Amino acid sequence: MEETCADLVILNGNIITLEGDERVEALAVKNGRIIFKGSNVEAEKYICKDTRILDVKGRTVLPGFIDTHIHFFNLGFSLMQLDLRDVDSIEELKRRVKRKVEEAEPGRWILGRGWDQERFAEKRYPNRWDLDEVAKDNPVMLRRVCGHICVVNSKALKMAGIDRETLNPEGGMIDRDENGEPTGILREKAMNLIWSVIPPPGREEYLEALNLATEEALKHGLTSIHLVSATPEEIRTLQIARRLGKLKIRVSLYVSAAYLKNLVNLGIMRGFGDEYLKINGVKLLVDGSLGARTAAMRKPYSDDPDNRGILTMTFNELKNIISTAHKGNLQLAIHAIGDRAVETVLKALDEVLKEHPMKDHRHRLEHASILAAELIDEMKRLGVAASVQPRFIISDFWAVERVGCERAKWTYPFKSLMERGILIGGGSDSPVDPLNPIYQIYSAVTRGKYEGIELYKYTVNECLEPIDAIRLFTLNAAKLGFEEDVKGSIKIGKFADLIVLSHDPTEINGEELKNIKVLITIVNGEIAYSST
Repeated sequence: MEETCADLVILNGNIITLEGDERVEALAVKNGRIIFKGSNVEAEKYICKDTRILDVKGRTVLPGFIDTHIHFFNLGFSLMQLDLRDVDSIEELKRRVKRKVEEAEPGRWILGRGWDQERFAEKRYPNRWDLDEVAKDNPVMLRRVCGHICVVNSKALKMAGIDRETLNPEGGMIDRDENGEPTGILREKAMNLIWSVIPPPGREEYLEALNLATEEALKHGLTSIHLVSATPEEIRTLQIARRLGKLKIRVSLYVSAAYLKNLVNLGIMRGFGDEYLKINGVKLLVDGSLGARTAAMRKPYSDDPDNRGILTMTFNELKNIISTAHKGNLQLAIHAIGDRAVETVLKALDEVLKEHPMKDHRHRLEHASILAAELIDEMKRLGVAASVQPRFIISDFWAVERVGCERAKWTYPFKSLMERGILIGGGSDSPVDPLNPIYQIYSAVTRGKYEGIELYKYTVNECLEPIDAIRLFTLNAAKLGFEEDVKGSIKIGKFADLIVLSHDPTEINGEELKNIKVLITIVNGEIAYSST
């Protein structure tokens, strides 16, 4: 009898297994795995005196959400810093900085993130002189919501040695006024000049960031994440948490490409680790963002005719990184937003795959925001997958103005990708965008219809059905990380990573989708979050 005793039995559920169209009403879990799915009556044989019974009272149960692109520690640190996401003017930004300065010791760095000049009443970028008005004795660095631009004050510029004589670093740009003076706006790799003089967080701060990010993730139904651009300190912190039994979410690492040679020299390949913490591959960045007008475009920006964005590395550098990772059996996660960046990456992948063929490599484009029919065809031919961020559709409410009507038709074309048989999984890019997968699913289904986003009229044919949008953050996401055998659907033998929702996403239309709440998050058969 002991062999059939479950640790957890879920009853009276509307359980969407994502195994075809299957729905069941009960599950049994033992040792962190699904051992039964079926009816309430059949589930009774798995109930013993020590079995925990969870009656979900008709609520919908899904596999746990998987975020395929998240800067997890940055999310945690952002929860410890100034949140500027809802700021609608430079004056309000200054007020928030001033309040933070009043709380801080002189000389202490003021850090923040989330501003978007497109939302400002002043319709311009903030600059050093704005910040100088409220922060003369504290260095300030505030990153734009996309993370590809920052604004700093004069004290920060001085500490970094940035003046009118400073040259633009390769892959970056220092904005200047008509007299050649730095304005405080730094783009792409120019931000590294500031990062180099900001004291790095200590071990305790990293652990706090991990805990804060984990709590936020579990609250929104995430049971697994793909942590991109992972650094040695982040990996070390995760290892400490894992060793202490305090890692409450499953993590697949895509290590910053700066450490690629270290991985290869150590012989570390995709899958190194365990069921909670493993290395899948490397993340590299080929261009910038649409919001910063640094995404690399084949034709100039419609609202900036002299600008085609920035490629952050040469073709040969890109190819060498791809070749080294590919031959080392590490999955590539390549940030490419503009169509020129996508085209360049696909060309490099094509050359590498001709030299070193490999079936089912699942190398992936991160974002793939601006595409075209021939680029999608090339992705299919090369077997390239993509991690996409549906919430960008709403965040980038200015997209049509930026790229023009023709390119707008190929902006975030999720349905076209899926219909072409290309594997796409869903991510948030948090803290660039909010973490909540429910809102990501809502965005993929409605594409800004209810927010009055202009892009909707050009891409209404790209709206996904709710079940397909759910798959982006479950089964598709599991496949993107080579984990479809253990995650992504509710199947006997798979991890008991589950969520209970307030409503059935497949039965709710339109605007109401975003109001669905995660009631319970279960990781490895244990309740990790409950709203009650």
